Amino acid sequence: MEPFSSAVSIAEAVRSRKVSPVEVAEFYLGRIDHYDHELNAFIWHDAERVMDAAEMATRAVMAGEDLGPFHGVPLPIKDLTSVSGQPNTMGSLGFPDTPRHGNELVVDRFLEAGCILMGRTNSAEMGTLPDTENARYGPTANPWNLRRSPGGSSGGAAAAVAAGLAPLAHGNDGGGSLRMPASACGLVGLKPSRARVPQLVQSWWEYCSTEGVITRYVQDSAAMLDVMSLPDPHGWFQAPRPARPFAGEPGRDPGRLRIGLMVDAPTGLPVDAECVEAATAAASLLDEMGHDVRPVSPELLSPEAAQGYVDRVIPGSLYVNPFDDPDRAEPYNRYRWERMNQVSAGEYVRTAALLQTETRRIVAQWRRDFDVLLTPTMACQPPELGVVRADANRDVAVAQPSALLMVSFTLLANITGQPAISLPVHVAPTGLPVGVQLIGAPFDEATLLRLAAALEARTNWPLTVPADFC
Repeated sequence: MEPFSSAVSIAEAVRSRKVSPVEVAEFYLGRIDHYDHELNAFIWHDAERVMDAAEMATRAVMAGEDLGPFHGVPLPIKDLTSVSGQPNTMGSLGFPDTPRHGNELVVDRFLEAGCILMGRTNSAEMGTLPDTENARYGPTANPWNLRRSPGGSSGGAAAAVAAGLAPLAHGNDGGGSLRMPASACGLVGLKPSRARVPQLVQSWWEYCSTEGVITRYVQDSAAMLDVMSLPDPHGWFQAPRPARPFAGEPGRDPGRLRIGLMVDAPTGLPVDAECVEAATAAASLLDEMGHDVRPVSPELLSPEAAQGYVDRVIPGSLYVNPFDDPDRAEPYNRYRWERMNQVSAGEYVRTAALLQTETRRIVAQWRRDFDVLLTPTMACQPPELGVVRADANRDVAVAQPSALLMVSFTLLANITGQPAISLPVHVAPTGLPVGVQLIGAPFDEATLLRLAAALEARTNWPLTVPADFC
């Protein structure tokens, strides 16, 4: 076993009986026990339950049963998503740790694919900040520098994969929460299109938030997207079915694409020079591949629409899974909770209508003016631990630069519903990974996966791992 093997290769080794699910589970549980005290990526796991599942998976292999595409592959779940029999505290003191009843739909897809659920990873409380620390469990550290944040809110997932504690990990993304930690930890983070991955409840207004995974390899992201995006006949919305399975897209020729390069942050904040360097380096690679890469200044959200999302949609998400005890919530979330009591339904609906109207003209630029938009993933390198949460709790009424720098480039694709992927193409002189983001046309994950695989082949980023966790 290698700690940084791809999930696809582990599943193939299980199917060919080169390794058993029991051996795989023991290996990763051993790494969690050895390394996670430094990281705090996992906030809960039940080793006995994991081994029971691994033994059952091993018996299925030996009996010659039909196996799912990820049979025997360990996968942790982010602590915002419910799994039957596991606690789901939403990273908050405001929720009890009693076991939940019933799975989120994506969890059922993981189980049907043969994954072994390895526990729960840390998150920002309710996922409303781009970091991974909270009053209940404390901070998660970045494996590349333990004094730095792994990003968030899926930072526990990213830290686990970056440190080789799991081959891939579940997360979700309402403003960049897959892409930011992927960038901060040197990994791949794909945010699927709106309604691509079914959910029991459309989270953060009409699927602005979506389920996904953080991986080291593009092929893992593609194959897992096939698993997660099985059609849901009972859901309100359905993304169009892809022309072919996503797992077949890496390695396919994307053709000559028009790629727009944007390095100025939509928030107007200054962009770190290393983040600009990452984007321009990726642009050079894409140009060498034969694509038409040129700077663009696309039409983006109005300040009114962006502010409405921050002031109404994100706070409104707190009411999807309301606190059992709001008084024990983080101050920044308690403020948002109380503030929403003063927002009328009419104001919320007006914001939703404005976001829909502006989205129509924004997404029209794809395929008309360019095919893919290339940006830095974040406008900053991973911040010091504690900074983002402390800023948010110190001045609860104002979005702080420490958070805005992280979401400056990622927020757009959540509102428009477009697919977007963060790729680890650069390492700064600080030794910290710096990612770039590709935003695709509506429902066009296929093009992103083809481009991502081509960049992976050029840079070979899976071989770049944090030295202290080898």
